[in-house]
Amino acid sequence: MTPVSSHSPHGQSPLRTVQVLGGGNARSSAHVRSLASGLVARGVRVTVCAPVDADRTYDFSGAGAEHVHVPRSSDPGAVAALRAACADADLVHAHGLHASFRAVLALSGRRTPLVVTWHDRAQAEGARAHLVRLLERRVVKAASVVLGASSTLVDRARATGARDARLAAVALPGVRKAVRLEDPDRPRPKVRAELGATGRPLLMAVGSLDSHRGYDTLLDASRAWRELDPVPLVVIAGEGPLRTELQRRIEDEGLPVRLIGRRDDVTELLAAADIALLSSSWESRSVLAQEALHARVPLVATEVGSMPELVGDAAELVPYGDAEALADTVVRLLGDPERCEELRAKGVRQAATWPSEDETVAQVLSVYDELTQPRPLV
Repeated sequence: MTPVSSHSPHGQSPLRTVQVLGGGNARSSAHVRSLASGLVARGVRVTVCAPVDADRTYDFSGAGAEHVHVPRSSDPGAVAALRAACADADLVHAHGLHASFRAVLALSGRRTPLVVTWHDRAQAEGARAHLVRLLERRVVKAASVVLGASSTLVDRARATGARDARLAAVALPGVRKAVRLEDPDRPRPKVRAELGATGRPLLMAVGSLDSHRGYDTLLDASRAWRELDPVPLVVIAGEGPLRTELQRRIEDEGLPVRLIGRRDDVTELLAAADIALLSSSWESRSVLAQEALHARVPLVATEVGSMPELVGDAAELVPYGDAEALADTVVRLLGDPERCEELRAKGVRQAATWPSEDETVAQVLSVYDELTQPRPLV
């Protein structure tokens, strides 16, 4: 571990931090679980304020943190509960826009330093998009430091009015790193048989069934794959409001696509795939992209947000919404095993450049120390 100070501003007791979660984002919840574990190991007292179901899923208490139930809403009761939990905190660290706004309300009138991490950009359209921008502006102006998981998020925070915005790439928690191809016990044939992909290519997509995921483009592209022999099977793991609409299209058009709902075995599913697909309109630090490269699975993704920064030359990137480009790229990869092997090798090298969990914790704690250590009198 990197030796970093974990003392309070007065040097008399351990630093006490409060981590604030909205509770609905798997990426930020997994990060807080990893962060809590690393901070506790360094002698920091950690309280995680999140809905009780988030603690059941991510076991913050098991990481050595104290868990305080705070509902997802920003009503007066939730804000009062958060304010009480932050009463003797040396520093508060909020993750995501809504959790950050709640923290701003709870800390109103206090001088407690507030650190905000943006893991992704809030997806909104129309009037709600305007509300999101207002919330972002309120949050970044109140925050001592805004940490962005990607450079695009840092730029967005600065453009919104942040006093201090810094890049702080979030490590992929070890529990989510996919199984590597060389693992002898990997249950690849069994998984492929369960999905109906025996003797045919398996294309894997993972993510909520929402409009920004670009699944309409993915279904459009799958029409071209029906001409291949054998026909590739597209499997989408995730749940969301567009399920009925997507399922209707799959059935009406006879598309080689399966919706399998939310799954807990995503790492195994991805490791069994021939190609991973990511068709989103926006991505920050995509968990699927990271898992695909860790698993040495060729990735075809949209060239949006921070995707080029994340994957470098270790993936095939296509324009968002271009079904023809997506279809052609997949067909080309399926017929070019040498290119697939090249992408696997590049993926391993690219993944090695990403920060470890230990490095992520050390960077965050250095920010904490900067904000809480007493400055010498000049």
